[in-house]
This record gives sequence, C-alpha cells and structure tokens, in this order.
Amino acid sequence: MQSHLQPKQKPMLNFWQIWNMCFGFLGIQFGFALQNANVGRIFQTLGADYGNMAILMVAAPITGLIVQPIIGYFSDKTWNRLGRRRPYFLWGAIAASLSLFIMPNSPTLWIAAGMLWIMDASINVSMEPFRAFVGDMLPPKQRATGYAMQCFFIGVGSVVASALPWMMTNWFDISNTAAPGVLPDSVSYAFYIGGVVFLLAVLWTVIRTKEYSPQELAQFNQFEDPASHNVERSVRPTQKYVTHGLTWLVAGAVTSGFVYLFIDKLDKSLFILTGGLIAFGLCQLATAHLQHKQMQDNGFAVVMNDLFAMPATMKQLAFVQFFSWFPFFGMWTYTTAAITDFHYGSTDVTSALYNEGADWVGVLFSTYNLTSIVAAICIPIVVKAFNLRIAHMINLLLGGVGFISFIFVKDPTYLVVSMIGIGFAWASILSVPYALLANALPPNKMGLYVGIFNFFIVLPQILAASILGLLITKVFNNQPIYALIVGGVSMIFAALLTLRVRESEQALATETHASTT
Repeated sequence: MQSHLQPKQKPMLNFWQIWNMCFGFLGIQFGFALQNANVGRIFQTLGADYGNMAILMVAAPITGLIVQPIIGYFSDKTWNRLGRRRPYFLWGAIAASLSLFIMPNSPTLWIAAGMLWIMDASINVSMEPFRAFVGDMLPPKQRATGYAMQCFFIGVGSVVASALPWMMTNWFDISNTAAPGVLPDSVSYAFYIGGVVFLLAVLWTVIRTKEYSPQELAQFNQFEDPASHNVERSVRPTQKYVTHGLTWLVAGAVTSGFVYLFIDKLDKSLFILTGGLIAFGLCQLATAHLQHKQMQDNGFAVVMNDLFAMPATMKQLAFVQFFSWFPFFGMWTYTTAAITDFHYGSTDVTSALYNEGADWVGVLFSTYNLTSIVAAICIPIVVKAFNLRIAHMINLLLGGVGFISFIFVKDPTYLVVSMIGIGFAWASILSVPYALLANALPPNKMGLYVGIFNFFIVLPQILAASILGLLITKVFNNQPIYALIVGGVSMIFAALLTLRVRESEQALATETHASTT
C-alpha cells in the first residue's frame, strides 16, 4: 500500500509548534531530576550504606534496559485516537506522577527500592518515545532544533526540581531535618510538586500536538529517503546466536562462581554484572529458538536482530555514550554521600550539617542543569566553527575536568564551577549524539533504534552499579568522592573516542538533501 503513496515533503513547524511538542519533556525531566538528586538521600535515610546503595539504584538502569526497546518497538507500530507516541507519554506520566507521591512515604528501604523501580519504568515509558517523536514530526533540517528545544526543557525542569528541597527550606522555612528513618518535609513536598508538574506538562504536549498518521509518515519518509522502504530486515544466522549465547552463558556462570567463592574479598554487587552476562546469553539462545521455529518476526527476535544490525554511525556512537554516561550514574548515586562526607565532614543523616550538605547537592545539580540551558545555545556556535564531533569532544573534556576537580576543591561553594563543566557535557550528551544519529536511522524504525541506542546509556549504569560499591569499600577506604574521580577519567576517555565517529553515507546524503530543500 505504501508503494502507491506519492512522496510528500514534511512541513516545517513554527517555533510554538516545536515548543508544544517538546514541553512535556519539562515534566519528565522534573521527575527524573528529583529522582537523581534525592533517591540517594532517601536510601541513606532508610539505612542504606555505601556498599549497597549502588545495588539499590540499579533498579533504574535495568528498568530502562527492558522498557526502552519494548516501548520503542510498540510505539513504532501504534496508532489510535491518541496517536502514535502520545499514548505512551500519557500513561507513563500518570504512573510516574503517582510514584512521585508515594516514594517519599516509603516506610522501609526495600519498599523505596521497589518504588524506584516502578517510578523509573514509568518515566522511561514517557521519555523514550519523545526522542523518536522529533524524528516523526520534524523534517531533517529542523531536527537539531527539536533536540535543542528538548535540551532546553530538560535544563529548565532539572534546575527547578534539583533545587526544590533547598528552596523549600530557605524560601519557605520548611524543615530539612527529621527523626531517624523519616524523610524531611522539604523533600516530601518537592516530590508532591514534582508529581503535579510531571502530569500537567505531559498533558500539555498530548493536548496541543497532533501527530501524523501512518499514511502521512509513509509519504514523508518516501520523500526524505526513498530507499528506506525497500531495505530488507537483517536476520542474524541462528547458529551464531547459539554459539555466542552459550559463550556468554558460560562466561556468566564461571564469573558468578568466582564472585561467590571470593565474596569476602569482592562485593555482592558484582553479581549484577555476572547476571547480566548470563541474561545476554539466554537472550541470544531464546532468539535462536524463535528463529528455528520460524518466528523471526516475533518482537523480541526483531529487537535482537536489529541490535546486531545497527548502522555504523550508531555503533561508533555507542562506545562514546557508554563512557560518557558512566560518570552520571556515579554522580547521581554518590554525590550526596561524597559532599556530606568529604566537604561537610558528616555521615549522620539526622544532623543539621549532613542535611545542609544534602541541600547544597540539590543546588549543585541545579547549577549543572542551568548551565546546560546556556550550553544548548553555545553548542550550535561551536558546531558551526568546527563540527559535531569536535564540539562533543570539547564538552566531554569540560565535564571530565569538572568531575575530577571535586577532590581538589575544598570549599563546597566553589563546586558550582565544577558543575559548569559538567553542565556543558550534559547538554552535549543530550543533543549532539542524537543529531549525529537521527539521519542515519531508517524512519520506519526510529523508535526501535532509539530504544536500542539507549542500551548504551543503561549498560554503563549497570556496570557502575556493579563496580563502584566495590571500589569505594575495598579500594578507596569508604570515600565516595572517588566515584566522581573515576567518572571524570571515564568521560575524558569518551571524549577521545568521539574522534573515531564517522557519519554514514546515508546520513550525509540526507543532510545534503535537507539543506537544499
């Protein structure tokens, strides 16, 4: 049916149309920033120590690993009265908002960990389709603008959300201390406000934006990339799945046994990593079974085959994403513990000094997010002077230096300077890789491939959860500040890897076509 449709150019959208379609990201990031800045504080309040905090936090990345490709796959194929991507925005927002209300009232550590799992799953249901939404709604020439607008709302939402507990205390005189095992009112009220903002912002996008129908998208895609509808789906040989699946399975079993035998010298969080090896092996064996049964059109098999058939540009960017996201998981998990311990000299979660430091972490998180708004304006200028790759490298280097400087800056007030470098890196991570990637992806699989690309956001977080607790407790003598230093080294390595990224011929051709039309 698609072959009889006449190619048609996707219309340019005006500023307010792009504003409306991206506005929901403000709410999503509001909830995400509250989670990142305060979950470590919540876990510590409920009795978590440095060794098990990473295990508790791993719920978020594991949830993303599972949810994102599923949502991407189904959102590519969805069409109902709400549209293609909007149903996922809405239902994710409703569930996430409820989670934000429940999270600060968790009575025990494991209930809080469970709520984090639910909350992050809900956030991912809303967040993942937004990336593909830009590809759906905007012509290639405007996609960079769309991602920049998303980055703007990410910054605005994060600035306010991260500083909200501090604002509650310093502007409205709401207490930032509480009895042992009880979360301060300043944090609880911040989460309640976050739940309302999340839902209202997403509702704005759902109500104010109309999606294109599948027939319209087919016409647009034929115009932008006529060959995209004739590309045959790659199917990896079944025998490779069997051989590689067994290899990964054995490797996971052997390393799990090693960790078990030497658990007194290692750390139980390593089971996350070894379990991941086993899971990946089982996934490949399951795919082999489906293909043997002639069920390669099964959604799970499609995701696995497309994972191994990623475009070249996507593979190169995957390594950059991996090492640039690793530091942020460490920052979200350990910054509160690092600042309160290293800069404020307190580990007592009930003390005024600890909670002063924890509130300052919220301000620091606001700083890097505020910087990301400014960086979103500066990045196009740097791109014009150099190119996307060099711009990304410069920003990642600034972030790496920012992370490493934490151990040299003794006065926590001056850590805002460190956060400026991290803010530039954050803005770049949220926009430049997607600008490099967008035109290299087949339009009819935009959601699926964005979901797969996000694997390389999630996997480094799982790795961080597996090893950072071990490093802090066994190597760095229970000093969480070193988690930030390791993150800085990782980000500098990511910056160097950026130099090996090359845009695909398809991407370059699409960009040329867009610029001439």
